[in-house]
Amino acid sequence: MILVDDPDDPRLAPFRLNERGLSSRPQRRDDRGDGWFIAEGDLVVERALRAGCTPVVALADSVHPPAIVDYLDTVIPVFAADEASRRLITQNGVANTLLAIFQRPPRCPVAALAARSTHLVVAEAVDNPVNIGSIIRNAAGLGWHGLVLDQTSADPLARRALRVSMGHAVAFPHSRTTDMVATLHELVAAGYALVALTPADHACDIDLLPRFDRVALLVGSERSGLTGPVFALATVSARIPMVASIDSLNAAAATAIACHVLRPCTPA
Repeated sequence: MILVDDPDDPRLAPFRLNERGLSSRPQRRDDRGDGWFIAEGDLVVERALRAGCTPVVALADSVHPPAIVDYLDTVIPVFAADEASRRLITQNGVANTLLAIFQRPPRCPVAALAARSTHLVVAEAVDNPVNIGSIIRNAAGLGWHGLVLDQTSADPLARRALRVSMGHAVAFPHSRTTDMVATLHELVAAGYALVALTPADHACDIDLLPRFDRVALLVGSERSGLTGPVFALATVSARIPMVASIDSLNAAAATAIACHVLRPCTPA
């Protein structure tokens, strides 16, 4: 490891970057993989490495470095600093014992993801990275196969999304679409039933739905739900039974319940 004691050391500049500095919006939307993302904590770093992501540089605790540093130190520069210095470097209230910057991996197209899957979550305008991270962790844990996002939904590799997903976002397949309506038509043609989540009274009780061989669960923004053109394409709309005094659930919580009810017969 390379010991540093100056938080302004120019070699540490990557760790001072914000989300936009790590990757621009066009880079985050590029399926070929462009820009960087940061993994915070040894668990997330290990999962990024296991997922095949390419590390660039790391910053570790100089006093109690995690074991994975022994491997990182053989392939990339690993800087080490004490807790106070790491707080100053990252401007973060929590001084993780390990941070690593990785190259953003390429994404597979929606058609390829759909062809190798049977259970997909489709997110429209879910712009909170905490919700996206939670949706990924829930879907992965319940045996679902992937996530399809529109262009307005949050980045699964954003700091908060990665933290909330406990690093599963690096391995859980996701695709982006620039035309959600066209993508849903393609999913229907591929044999997917489209289940739209909604709190509306007219929707079917989700507990009464059959198990579909191929299903795409449609989740919209917490404020306005799915847009009209997307909702109109649903095979069925489904609601989670709730007490009358509560109008809706958090998007991630609702997705977790729906993923459990509609989970694959044999989890992945």
